[in-house]
Amino acid sequence: MRDIKSMNLEELTAYIGELGEKAFRAKQIYQWIHIKQITDFDEMTNISKQLKGRLKEEAYLTTLHKEEVQISKLDGTRKYLFMLSDGNVIESVLMKYKHGNSVCISSQVGCRMGCRFCASTLDGLVRGLTPAEMIDQIYQIGKDIGERISNVVVMGTGEPMDNFDNLLRFIELLTDENGLNISQRNLTVSTCGIVPRMRELADKKLQITLALSLHASNQRKRLELMPVANKYEIHDVIDACRYYFEQTGRRVTFEYSLVGGVNDTDEDARELASLIHGMNCHVNLIPVNPIKERDYVQSNAQVIAAFKSKLEKNGITATVRREMGRDIDGACGQLRRKYKQKMG
Repeated sequence: MRDIKSMNLEELTAYIGELGEKAFRAKQIYQWIHIKQITDFDEMTNISKQLKGRLKEEAYLTTLHKEEVQISKLDGTRKYLFMLSDGNVIESVLMKYKHGNSVCISSQVGCRMGCRFCASTLDGLVRGLTPAEMIDQIYQIGKDIGERISNVVVMGTGEPMDNFDNLLRFIELLTDENGLNISQRNLTVSTCGIVPRMRELADKKLQITLALSLHASNQRKRLELMPVANKYEIHDVIDACRYYFEQTGRRVTFEYSLVGGVNDTDEDARELASLIHGMNCHVNLIPVNPIKERDYVQSNAQVIAAFKSKLEKNGITATVRREMGRDIDGACGQLRRKYKQKMG
């Protein structure tokens, strides 16, 4: 069976040609899938019964099933749990901002990166998501709220660079003018620092924002928090970020989760400023979301403010991420984990 929603227009045109149909049919079908966002071939009213019959026999339309939605009473943030066709579950988050609706999607079922403060990784990696499974998270949420999604972050469960080819296809589908047509500039992809893939992405010269999950100011502390540091030394990761800026002209974002007493000291702030000095970058300070499986605690407000101030004094632009959905299972992987435990 062919995964028709993961095909780009060129592939779909070739496939429809194999079925003996004219090329314009492919564009019609592509728009049914990516603009009208149909979930059944029968909804394609301008396609012949015969062609629909062939498609039903040989192809399928990936559609996620909405299993659970939690809505924050504080800020309207929505956390979605979606069921995949193989019975796995993934989660996505809708965040409403003044500048539009932002969706944070998952790129894998589980994760193998093992970052110490993250619930996504506690059960390891099951598999990567297909491009269709990635993009359908956005389609389903857009339908659910009846509004356009304007920004997308690939920062949910999974390491996007560990699902690289599917990530690239997802970006192509998302930003295609024949589909949802979201600007590359409105897309952010995060990584915990898989250096060869970061460089490969840089060479594509896309206009997306790269966000590095840094979370430490030196190699020793990064090793404690992020096992990926065993493979890629902190300076190599920073060099890959510099290379990304050189190739794309896009300012890099550093994600830095502040863990009380672990990486939030004055010395950490000084080291961080020195590590990324001279880069066109932005530091996003994140008060860590405590998860019950780990004993990490959030830095207090004064410590966070002092850390930000020290970075700014050293010429580094920094913001503290506004906490969204704190009254629901806000941290990556929490809702999925709870669901799995409940289902036993």
